[in-house]
Amino acid sequence: MMSITLVIIVFTSLVSIVSFGKRKTIDQLIFDPTAITHRGQWYRFFTSGLIHADWEHLLFNMLSLYFFGQIVEPAFESNVLFGAQGKLLYLSLYVVSLPLSLLSSYLQHKDNRGYRSLGASGAVSAIVFAGILFNPTAKLGFFLIPPIIPGYIFGPLYLLASAWLGKRGGDQINHSAHISGALVGVAITCLLASALQTAYHPWQEFLNKVSLQF
Repeated sequence: MMSITLVIIVFTSLVSIVSFGKRKTIDQLIFDPTAITHRGQWYRFFTSGLIHADWEHLLFNMLSLYFFGQIVEPAFESNVLFGAQGKLLYLSLYVVSLPLSLLSSYLQHKDNRGYRSLGASGAVSAIVFAGILFNPTAKLGFFLIPPIIPGYIFGPLYLLASAWLGKRGGDQINHSAHISGALVGVAITCLLASALQTAYHPWQEFLNKVSLQF
């Protein structure tokens, strides 16, 4: 069966690449809180996740989605979690994470005409942290650092870096969405597992795996 992760990557990459350098297209799709507030263009919560600032931004997000999607998508499809519903719930996690990860930015900047952002960072961060939830001891890399950091340490470092980059500003990448997306990814995964009464309890298993490291 077709990989949802690859479908998202291909579609997002195509839209992003076509949009590079096209200011009119970017203006129509970008996350613009004032356009949402005053013109009701709520679709921007979703379309802003289809465009990226440049090749580096696109590659970083899509590679992150690819590597962590290989953990999360099969986990969602496993018999101890969601089984046949797994693919649909995995896609729902990604799509729902786009607006939810931007909600705090919208509330903060809903009347700020100088604020705009773009990129799939919030939804990708949701998948990254869902992956860490499932496999907290997997060795990961951080920027130029090779994959030697376990996920449960990588996660907080990733959030701290996002917070610092967000305060520094200077680009149209919504670094605060990394933080919101991380929380959304963990929360939705745990809530789905609880609501559907699965045999696997993600948060409990995460704590058990981390505790074995000490």
